[in-house]
Amino acid sequence: MTTELSPSEASSFAKDGALRLRAALDASDLDRLERAIAGLPREQAGIRLRGLPALASFLVSPGPVWRVAAAVLGAAARPVRAILFDKTARTNWGLLWHQDRTIVVTDRVEVDGFGPWTVKSGLLHVAPPFDLLAAMVTLRVHLDAVPDGNAPLLIAPGSHRFGQIPERELTSVVQQCGTAVCLAEAGDIWLYATPSFMRRKPPTFRPIDVFFRLILPPAICPGPDVVRRVTTSRLRSGGACCDSPGVARAFCESS
Repeated sequence: MTTELSPSEASSFAKDGALRLRAALDASDLDRLERAIAGLPREQAGIRLRGLPALASFLVSPGPVWRVAAAVLGAAARPVRAILFDKTARTNWGLLWHQDRTIVVTDRVEVDGFGPWTVKSGLLHVAPPFDLLAAMVTLRVHLDAVPDGNAPLLIAPGSHRFGQIPERELTSVVQQCGTAVCLAEAGDIWLYATPSFMRRKPPTFRPIDVFFRLILPPAICPGPDVVRRVTTSRLRSGGACCDSPGVARAFCESS
C-alpha cells in the first residue's frame, strides 16, 4: 500500500519539485527511528548509513518512508542511499546552491556517461547521466522541528525542470525561479525531485535524507546504459539494479 498524493499535491510537486507531507511519521515511528540511530557517533555531521537492519522497516515496502517515495515512483521504488545529518553547533556546515549529482554503486564498471568516480566514507560514488538523476526522488525525514530561525533548507521551486546546469549558472537559474523555505515539524517528510537546486545554511537539527529510484525487474531491464536507483534522507540503504553485464549496480544494504 502506497501513500496517495491528492491531485493538488501531485500538481504542486510536478511544478515545484518539492512537497511537504506533514506528520508523515507519528510519535511511535519517531521513537523507533531514534532508537535505530541511538548507537551512531554524535561527532559527525553527516553519516552515510548502512548495515542498520532497524531502518529497513522504514525504507522498504510497506514502511512509512517507502510509501512516500512510492507515491511518485510506484511500487517498484527502492532506496539506494541514506544519510544522517546530525547537525549541532560543533558539527555543522553550510552549502551554496547546488544539485545532487552522484549515486552510490557496488562496483566500478567503465560505462559511457558515468563519471567522474569518487570514494566517500568507503563507498563508491559516480556521477551518472542526468536522465538517471531526473528519475529519482529525495526524501528528507525530520526528527526535529525546523523553524524559520534554525536555518531551514532553501530550494528554487521548479529548478528540477532546467536539467543539469553548470555551477557558474546556478545563481542565474535561482533568480528566475525564486526561493522557498522548507520549514518542518518533527515527523514531517519533505519530498524533492533529486535535481532540484538546494542551499543549506548551518543549522542545528537532525534530518535523514533518503534517495529512491525506480527499480525495474531484470526481464525488462533496458540495458547497460541505465542504472535504476532510489535515494532517501539521512538513511543509506539500497536496492539492487539490473544485473546485466556492464551496468553499474546500485548499492543494496537495506537488511
